[in-house]
Parts: sequence; C-alpha cells; structure tokens
Amino acid sequence: MNRTATLKLPQYSSRDLALGVVRGADTVRKGLQYPALGIALLLALWWWGGTVIANNPDTMAFASFAPGPTLVAFWDMVSTGAVWSPIESSLQRVGLGLVWAIVIGVPLGVAIGYFLQLRQLTHVPFQFLRMISPLAWMPIAVLAFATWDAAIIFLIAIAAVWPITYATAHGVQRIDPMWFKVGRNLGAGPYHTLRHIILPAIAQDVFAGIRLAVGVAWIVLVPAEYLGVTSGLGYAINDARDTLEYDKLAAIVLVIGIIGYLLDAICVRLIKRSSYREE
Repeated sequence: MNRTATLKLPQYSSRDLALGVVRGADTVRKGLQYPALGIALLLALWWWGGTVIANNPDTMAFASFAPGPTLVAFWDMVSTGAVWSPIESSLQRVGLGLVWAIVIGVPLGVAIGYFLQLRQLTHVPFQFLRMISPLAWMPIAVLAFATWDAAIIFLIAIAAVWPITYATAHGVQRIDPMWFKVGRNLGAGPYHTLRHIILPAIAQDVFAGIRLAVGVAWIVLVPAEYLGVTSGLGYAINDARDTLEYDKLAAIVLVIGIIGYLLDAICVRLIKRSSYREE
C-alpha cells in the first residue's frame, strides 16, 4: 500500500498578513526617521548659514553657497550630463590608487602581523612614514612620474596604504593561535594556512581598513587634482572658484559628499558580508 505524504503549508489569515505589513512599515519608519532628521538638521544649518552670508555686506558675494542656488546648479549639472565626466575621472584615479594600496597593503599587513621580528623591525620606519601628510609627497610625485595622472594615483595610494596595512596586521594578530596549531597538525603548509586560515579570518579587518582608506583617498583626491590635470572633481572645484561660479562650486561639493557616502556604504556592506561571527 503506497502512502503519499502531503506538504501542509502554514495558513495565514488576512489579519496576520495585515499585521505583518504594519510591522514591516513600522520597522522601515523607525530605520529612516533618524537619518531623515539628521538630513533635515543639516539642511536647516546650511540654509541658516546661507542666510547669514547673504545678509552680511562683506560676504554677500558668496550668497550662491546657499541651498537654493546650489540645488539649482546641481540639477543643471546632472540633467545636462556635465557632472559625469569629472566623476568618471576622479573615480578612475581613486580606484587605481586603492588597487595599488590593496596590492601593497594586504600582503605587507599579513607579513608584519604574522612575523613578530618583522613587526618590530618596521614599526618605527612605518610610523614615521605614516605620519607624513600625503600631500607633502606632491613635489616628489611630480618629479618621479611622467604624467599628472600617475602622480595623483601615487598620492592616493600612499595615503590609502597605511589604513589597509595596519588593519590587516591587526586582524592577523587577533587570530587564535590554536587555529595555526590545528592547521599544522592537519598538515597545512604555508599556502593552505594563508588560504584557509588567515584570509577568511582577516577579511572583515581588511574591508574595515579599505573603508578607512576610501575615506582618506577621497579627501586627498580634491587637493591632489589641483595639479596639472584638466579633469576630475578637484579640477572642477578649482575652475568654479576661478570663474566665481560659487553655486556650481557648492554643487560639486555636494556631488563629492554624495559619492563619498555611497562608497562608504558599499564598504560597510562588504564588512557585514565578510563577518564569520554571529552578530
């Protein structure tokens, strides 16, 4: 005699579905209310500052920094497509600089985190170099590289490499030594130790270092693009200042802030996804 098993799905009443929708909407509302309040306060402070500037005879020439003219210029730049070329140039430079910082910083961080003698040997020189402003390397970058783009990428890389290096080293130092002992007992060689123990354990720290590096690189980008390039967001700010287009200047600053926020949000997402610990 054949018996067939039937799969019984849970039955939900219309009341349960309505409660679920209400709870979901309430969760979304609670998650958005504080960010919305923060943005409103920022806009209010911006509006107040613009009003103060406009009402002061000594500063009224800079009244275009106010939210109204800035948002009009921002929409004009977006609708005409004038903003996309500077964004593309800047993101390309930041991306290449970060790639070099990751390629150098992650292996270096693993090495100084794993080998005590190397960490002791490099501590003083690396701390000395880390404390030098990236922009202080600008004359050397101009002399050492044949193009302005290469010099800017170098400045971004040298600014971003230290957060990645030290975050990676910190992650390696936090690994439980028992993991290495178990790996050796199971016959793991250097490659397997790196591939199956170190890299999964430090992924969250590496992405945290990259998040810090993105913030530093994005800050260094604007003054770095004051060099001889004729593209990018930094160049656009310098050009708007020279032509006294303060509404356009403020709009570019707004663009920089939006892109920086989005890049940081991507890094936060990567940090959460790379966590192997239960929250």
